[in-house]
Amino acid sequence: MKTPHAVIVGMGQLGRTLGEGLLMQGITVTPILRSTAIDSSLSPETVIVATGEDDLAGALERLPQSWKSQPSIVLLQNELLPPQWENHGVSQPTIFVVWFERKPGKLITPLLPSIVFGPQQDIIQSAMDHLGIPCEIAAGEDDILTQLVIKNAYIWTTNISSLYVGPLTTGVLHDEHASLVDSLIKETVAVQQAIIGRSFDFEKIASQVNQALLSDPLHNAGGRSAKRRLERFLAHAHNAGISVPQAQLIAEHQGITPRA
Repeated sequence: MKTPHAVIVGMGQLGRTLGEGLLMQGITVTPILRSTAIDSSLSPETVIVATGEDDLAGALERLPQSWKSQPSIVLLQNELLPPQWENHGVSQPTIFVVWFERKPGKLITPLLPSIVFGPQQDIIQSAMDHLGIPCEIAAGEDDILTQLVIKNAYIWTTNISSLYVGPLTTGVLHDEHASLVDSLIKETVAVQQAIIGRSFDFEKIASQVNQALLSDPLHNAGGRSAKRRLERFLAHAHNAGISVPQAQLIAEHQGITPRA
């Protein structure tokens, strides 16, 4: 019987975590780094693209078309939106909305159950089960898109807010800056709706973002990548033709201008 084979592109903390979960299932794992030539003769059942947001386009460009045309690709980046995979010919991705953190030298910290949907969902859920990380399968395509919008709204809202009122924790952000949070959730949802081309239930998304803020109230609201996240968000808003006055005000406060 052939041993299942997975490729992981990018071996940061998320890539390593998934690699461990796959190996625990007896799956052969091949890592691909920036310096690694990709052997297009390989036929992996699962291809996990675990790069950072700014490296995603280049990673997808490198992948053999034979892989991208198969239901093997798994995407897990924050700020992920459909055009990012559609523009690179990925037709049947598995989307993994990650709600846990793994920092060097620290234990894995789940904020909420992660959500996965797509052809590779069972492999991903099994990997998480082996590691004891909560993971649920989305109800369908509409549900996973909603989950993406929720996670993106959380990531942009917390990081952009931290540039204005931070450094602070998500609990303090929720309790003391509710108006700012509400404004940024509205702007992030509006931009995503324009990009995706459909509307979402704002009240549901705002409720889920606020739930995430309180899931670990001592969690830092922003990080080293906060300014770059704001730059990317402003670029999305500009390209979508959506006004984002709150984010723009914070950008001006930081001396940030949008770039792709």
